[in-house]
Amino acid sequence: MEREQHEQYEYARRRLKQKKELYFHFVLLILGSIFMFIANQFAVFGITSNWAIWVITFWFFLFILHFIKVFITDRFMNRNWERDQIDRLVAKQQQKIHQLQNQIEEDSSKNSR
Repeated sequence: MEREQHEQYEYARRRLKQKKELYFHFVLLILGSIFMFIANQFAVFGITSNWAIWVITFWFFLFILHFIKVFITDRFMNRNWERDQIDRLVAKQQQKIHQLQNQIEEDSSKNSR
């Protein structure tokens, strides 16, 4: 029982860390976008094109990927999902091993006749 509580605590702690990093990424995106937009308007870097729009768009795309990872992918593919997949794969391997053993036994009994 204690191990299960510890696993639940670790899962909650890991999820909290993921969400905290996502929120930090969002704040950084907003502040960085404002800075780049202002820098682009004043042509600080001597470039007259709208480079900031492209950089902000790319950064926003990365943020969306981060969001999907935290709130969609990791939410469903958690430790329980991993255990289920491992159990399923182990059962499949054991079934194949059992089939091979039966086949070997059948072959050896045919050969001994």
